[in-house]
Amino acid sequence: MVTSSITKNFVVYGKEQAERFADAIEESYQESLHRTPEPDMKITYLKGSEQIKQFMEKRKKTDVK
Repeated sequence: MVTSSITKNFVVYGKEQAERFADAIEESYQESLHRTPEPDMKITYLKGSEQIKQFMEKRKKTDVK
């Protein structure tokens, strides 16, 4: 949640205002979860020289430069 735009102090009075404030924070958090896109890539970690050799052979076969 971005908070750098909050430049003023404010006071929350009473149970109703506290609940509304908490709800607003929760809603903002939930919206931020949906705004973050998933990466559009697949990551494979190679472990050991044999996996690296296999990967390089596959690369040679597809002629990727």
